Amino acid sequence: MSNKNTSEIKFLIELDENRVPEKLFWTAKDGGVELSESKAIMLNVWDSKAKESMRIDLWTKEMPVDEMKIFFHQTLVAMADTFKRATNDEKMADTMLDFCDYFAEKLDLKK
Repeated sequence: MSNKNTSEIKFLIELDENRVPEKLFWTAKDGGVELSESKAIMLNVWDSKAKESMRIDLWTKEMPVDEMKIFFHQTLVAMADTFKRATNDEKMADTMLDFCDYFAEKLDLKK
């Protein structure tokens, strides 16, 4: 048997009769999260053989549009941060953050 550690993240999706998400739950025991409810999930996975991104975007019927706009903004900011850490390309990360500021301004998210 190998000495490798593993970690698991699970998503539980409750669907209505039309297979539309009604409730979303996620569990990450290593992070202390157990069946935590969420209203939206964006998951991206890199397929290195096909050289393409695979994604799952889900949101419940109860996800308000104003919260979805905030969720997108925060996701874009996080992507800029991740891009900077992954590539050390500060100039492009700053450009991405400039877009995030523009995005927030146009959606009137800045208070």
